[in-house]
Amino acid sequence: MSKHVAVLMGGWSAEREVSLRSGKACADALDKLGGYRVSRVDVDREIAATLRALKPDVALNVLHGRPGEDGTLQGMLEILGIPYSHSGVLASAAAMQKDIAKTLLKAAHVPVPGGHIVSRMEAAKAHLLPRPYVIKPVAEGSSVGVFIVREDHKHPPQELTRADWKFGDMVLVEPFIAGKELTCAVMGDQAFGVIEIVPATKFYDYEAKYAPGGSKHLLPAPIAPDVTKECQRLSLAAHRALGCRGVTRSDFRYDDSRAGLAGLFCLEVNTQPGMTSTSLVPEMAAHAGVSFEALVRWMVEDASLDR
Repeated sequence: MSKHVAVLMGGWSAEREVSLRSGKACADALDKLGGYRVSRVDVDREIAATLRALKPDVALNVLHGRPGEDGTLQGMLEILGIPYSHSGVLASAAAMQKDIAKTLLKAAHVPVPGGHIVSRMEAAKAHLLPRPYVIKPVAEGSSVGVFIVREDHKHPPQELTRADWKFGDMVLVEPFIAGKELTCAVMGDQAFGVIEIVPATKFYDYEAKYAPGGSKHLLPAPIAPDVTKECQRLSLAAHRALGCRGVTRSDFRYDDSRAGLAGLFCLEVNTQPGMTSTSLVPEMAAHAGVSFEALVRWMVEDASLDR
């Protein structure tokens, strides 16, 4: 009998549109593979009732941002007894909360930039770090709501004070690390190759991530072999430090003007990385000889409870 897979996508976070594209790509891959009965589920506030009615064997979680990436959906799936993909409740919540993730990564000797958490209003009043520095929401992904405050910016970004600001009241203020944008994915206990991302604009923002032609992906990254190895080692170390499962992707900045590996810093671990046609994880998997269909099948077959 074919396995019934509910592909969970959409939701109501700032990353809804990307999640819908990721979900469609994964559902199409399962249809192409055969052997699966696929239900495409656009997640809304009635998701528990929807899943009770559907009674799937497995939930393939392809949500980005809240509620799919912060542990809340995972907790609901645990209560409903539906095995699911990617990381569990605690790892998802910890990775999403950038300050907590940073504390755990530091304890595991994964280098992270300095910085601290402040209210958005405080961050808007005065420069809290020497320029250039970065302001980012504590619990958003895909570079949503991120500002790079450069040397020529006399004042912090006043967008932080807007009444319609929807990325939370607390922000992370951290030093800007010059250099290369690197990323490395983990599937189970295997680290893939390292990609250097070269954005068409100055910053690898939401558009650069998801618009065709928004960025160039250099795979393998044109970096020294020891830097590649260290990226892979740190990606696995970060995945394990947060207690992640399934597929994750760790993002790094590498200041190659510093000697050796001193310029390599882990920015964050994505527990629900993108699965669109322009996404990084499928590209790294393909380079390692894992097709998109094989990657999606692996995620479905890896699904479990108590993650």
